[in-house]
Amino acid sequence: MNMFCWQCQEALKNEGCTVAGVCGKPAGTANLQDLLTFVLKGVAVYARAATERGESVREAGRLTMRGLFATITNANFDDDRFVELIHEALDLRDGLAQRYGADLPKPLPEAATWNKRNPEEYPTEGYRVGVLATADEDVRSLRGTIVYGLRGIAAYGDHAAVLGREDDEIYRSLLDLLAATTDEDKTVDELTALVLDTGHLAVKTMALLDSANTGAYGNPEITTVNIGVGRNPGILISGHDLRDMEELLKQTEGTGVDVYTHCELLPANYYPAFKKYSHFVGNYGNSWWKQNKEFEAFNGAILMTTNCITPVQDSYRDRIFTTGMAGYPGVAHIPDREDGRPKDFTPVIERAKRCESPTEIESGSIVGGFAHAQVTALADQVVDAVKSGAIRRFVVMGGCDGRQRGRSYFTEVAEELPNDTVILTAGCAKYRYNKLNLGEIGGIPRVLDAGQCNDSYSLVMIALKLKEIFGLEDINELPISYDIAWYEQKAVCVLLALLALGVRNIRLGPTLPAFLSPNVAKLITEKFNLMPIGDPKSDVAAMLAG
Repeated sequence: MNMFCWQCQEALKNEGCTVAGVCGKPAGTANLQDLLTFVLKGVAVYARAATERGESVREAGRLTMRGLFATITNANFDDDRFVELIHEALDLRDGLAQRYGADLPKPLPEAATWNKRNPEEYPTEGYRVGVLATADEDVRSLRGTIVYGLRGIAAYGDHAAVLGREDDEIYRSLLDLLAATTDEDKTVDELTALVLDTGHLAVKTMALLDSANTGAYGNPEITTVNIGVGRNPGILISGHDLRDMEELLKQTEGTGVDVYTHCELLPANYYPAFKKYSHFVGNYGNSWWKQNKEFEAFNGAILMTTNCITPVQDSYRDRIFTTGMAGYPGVAHIPDREDGRPKDFTPVIERAKRCESPTEIESGSIVGGFAHAQVTALADQVVDAVKSGAIRRFVVMGGCDGRQRGRSYFTEVAEELPNDTVILTAGCAKYRYNKLNLGEIGGIPRVLDAGQCNDSYSLVMIALKLKEIFGLEDINELPISYDIAWYEQKAVCVLLALLALGVRNIRLGPTLPAFLSPNVAKLITEKFNLMPIGDPKSDVAAMLAG
């Protein structure tokens, strides 16, 4: 083994990647991510002393969030950036230890002999800093589930922090949960409880991000989004970061350069604050895994703001840029903000000016903007449709898309669902069906797109609002089924949030996570009736039967 990683749905043979990641991650990068995670656990352990004294852990929380965010699948492939984060984390960890009189841990052989100039030489025998360091497979599984959920939470929390929204309780909880994964005395039952605590923290963090996004840019509105192209050179902005979107739109105004969203930034089209920019053309392309062909066809400059970058091709290497926690070796990076000033996207804009206009790959429009505030505004119409039988069932089909052929399942389910059902979605999984002509029910589109995976909170809020309106005791009494696609750790975070809220009978696919041991999978299955996806026709029949 050169590495071991099983955090995403692409884990080789649904067991784990051992030579290189199916995602394109080299072994050296995977090992640096393991080392960063290990050091951040040390930060979390020593931050407990600050918590016990009632002192702020904001510095530790911020760095831990940024570091965990960087380790999400397809976020950062840049070894130099991981080296910087590891040293930042080591300095903070050692400073906390010295400040509170704790003994510094002896460096592990890996940490002592690791050559930062040659990450590929990082020794991995024994996996003392990786997931296989835990011998008991059930403890390993539960610890991993917590860590992967925290990585998703860290992404959501970092997005909120970028918009000026932070919560010290979230930081404390995140650090406490991460530190708990180092506690050799934790039993399987105690770790299982902590998995659900991770889900509750996910709900709280998603609520904070929802407040940050809507506070800055207004509540998403029902919007018809252009998917064609204009004649000007363009910038294609991908990822998830709305503040990057705002600053790019301001800086491109009057330059003759148009702006298009891609993949998970499609929902930026739904926010009122962005609609005033006439050079904001619409959305270009589809899901993240198609970016190689679509980035080439776009012809213009590309800005990756967060995760979902794939190995960069030579055909567009000289016109792609990263920023935030995203990174790729050899790709120009736009630095973070300093002293409250906006990022400087001048290099992206100047590169775009020298480009041809985008090649049109499709035309027409799609409709979205059904976040919780918008659906609540339609509540009477929705409730009447349910009571009259016009809407028989809602099916939540949120989550991630991916490149496996088996994901055509979600397209087939959407096509198989009868005309009296409505799909609620958030995340890039929607690209499997959001361009199908599925029609409407009394003016209500049969696909209600709440936004990014970051906006999955809206799906929770819609369900809770319907539960309140119908006067139900249990969320599982609603006419809602859950058919979730997962790929990376933000989807793990969303799944844990649903489990923490007591949602049962969730179908998950294309596979159950490789990091679930047989016993842990059995435990979750028995408690929540979590199911793998099956045959589309059979699954649709079962969902319609409740």
